[in-house]
This record gives sequence, C-alpha cells and structure tokens, in this order.
Amino acid sequence: MTTEDRAPGCVFCDIVAGTEPASVVLENDHVLAFLDLAQATEGHTLVIPKAHHADIREFDPATGAAVVAAVGEVARALTEAFSPDGLTIHHNIGEAGGQDVFHAHFHVHPRFVGDSLLLGYAAAPPHPARVKLDRLAATIREHLPDHPAERTTE
Repeated sequence: MTTEDRAPGCVFCDIVAGTEPASVVLENDHVLAFLDLAQATEGHTLVIPKAHHADIREFDPATGAAVVAAVGEVARALTEAFSPDGLTIHHNIGEAGGQDVFHAHFHVHPRFVGDSLLLGYAAAPPHPARVKLDRLAATIREHLPDHPAERTTE
C-alpha cells in the first residue's frame, strides 16, 4: 500500500500500515480481515480493503470483487471455527447508517439462536403495493450507469 492509498488519522489505514495492532485473520494484496475490538459475538471479524475507501460506493470492480471474496472466505472460516447457527454480514454507510470508522468495512458476525444481536427492524416494515415497488425500482434504475431494462414480476 502506498501513502496515496492511506487517509491521515484513519485507524484502519494505520492497521494496514502496521502502526496499530490488530488480530489478523486474513491478509492478501488487497484485503485485510481482523477481529473487531468489540466482540459482539465471539469471532466478530471486520473485512476491509487495504486502500482507503470511505464505503462501498467508492469501490472499483476489482476492489469490490476482492472484498466480497474475502468476506466469503471469512464466513466459511467462522462457520468451521465456531459452528454458528447462522451469520450476519453488514456494511454501514455514513453516520446515519451507523458507520463509526470511515474506512469501508464489513462486519461478519457468527450468530446463535437467542443471541439477541442485531435483531433488525423495531417493527415489521410495510409491504407496499407492487405498483409502488415498481415505481421505486424505476427511480433507482435511472441512477444506474447502464440503465437496465424494466422488469416486473406481475
């Protein structure tokens, strides 16, 4: 990693550079995975790109592929190591999304029945009519670079 790939004051960049400690799980040329200091469940691992990106929206295709491949590797290793009932994988974006370190990272949590971690929605979310869902999908498609064709499931 070059100094251009680092952000001043970023603790994850410092971990990648080796100037801050971490309990490393996986490392390759593009990705680093290490245990979160806050072990929400035993084995809670963070997967990050070595180059500084605030979040997934800044990834080029190669970075995205490398990070997702590493998330999969870590998920398989956690399954073998801890025999969880399931896994939760998440990526927070921005302060409103719950991001606390502004270097892209994915949490991989081993999950166990009854662990009460990340229960999800406080109440059941609404299920809008298909016409509204189709309208929302069209709005999102307008902002995709290749503007994929309309597809409905009616």
